[in-house]
Amino acid sequence: MLEVSNLVKTYKDVRAVDGLSFTIHPGEIVGLIGPNGAGKTTAMRCCAGILRPTSGSIKINGHDIVGNQAQAKSGLAYVPEVPSLYELLTVDEHLKFIAMCYGTLDVYESRKDELLDRYHLSEKRGDLIATLSKGMRQKFSVACALVHRANVLLFDEPLIGIDPAGVAEIKQEFLNAKGEGASIVISTHLLDTAERLCDRILIVSRGRLLFQGTLDTLRGGKEATLEQLFLEITEGDQGAPPPMA
Repeated sequence: MLEVSNLVKTYKDVRAVDGLSFTIHPGEIVGLIGPNGAGKTTAMRCCAGILRPTSGSIKINGHDIVGNQAQAKSGLAYVPEVPSLYELLTVDEHLKFIAMCYGTLDVYESRKDELLDRYHLSEKRGDLIATLSKGMRQKFSVACALVHRANVLLFDEPLIGIDPAGVAEIKQEFLNAKGEGASIVISTHLLDTAERLCDRILIVSRGRLLFQGTLDTLRGGKEATLEQLFLEITEGDQGAPPPMA
C-alpha cells in the first residue's frame, strides 16, 4: 500500500507539489495525469525516495520513506520515463545486480528466464545495456522492477517509445501485478490508456490535486471520454506552479 499525506515539495520559492494526499490500495491501478509541469514526476520521485519532501509523509507498506527508507524501499519499484541503467553491464548481469541490491537472488534465479523470455530479451542477455534500443531499455527497466517482486510499483510514462506488441505485454504485466495484490501508480499522458487500464484517476495541476476517483464518478452521468473531462477540469488551471505563500 502507498499512502501519501499532505505532500509538499518546494524548489526555492516555488511549490512543485502543493499538499498532495492519496492512498493506493492493494490490487489497484491508479492513473496520475496532468498537464506538463503539473508536478507528477516530482511527486513520483518523492514517493520513490529520490527527492526528500519539504513536508508531509509518504508510507510504503506502513514504512515512512524518509524515516525508514530501507524497509520502505524493499517493497518498492520505480521505473522513470528515461531509464537510468548501468550501460557497461550485460542484460543478465544487470538483472542479477538489481536482485542482489534487494537481497532477492533466489527470486532472480527463479524468474530471470521467464522475464527475459516475456520481454523478448533472451537473445540479448549477453549484450551490454549500452547496445539496447530505447524501446528495449524501457522493457528491460520493467523487467528490473519486477525481479524482486515489489508490491508498490511506480511507473512514469512507461509506454513511451515501445512498439505495440511491447505495449500490450507491459499492460498485461500491470494487470498481472494487480491480480497479485500490488499497488500500482502509472503517470501518463496517454489518456486512452489510463481510461481503459486504471481503476481510479488522480488529476493534478500546478502541484495540486484537482480530482481523485473513478472515471464514472468523474463523468457524473455524462457521455464523455477521459480526454474531454481532463481538458474541462484543467481549463484555466495551467501555467507555472504557484509561489510559496
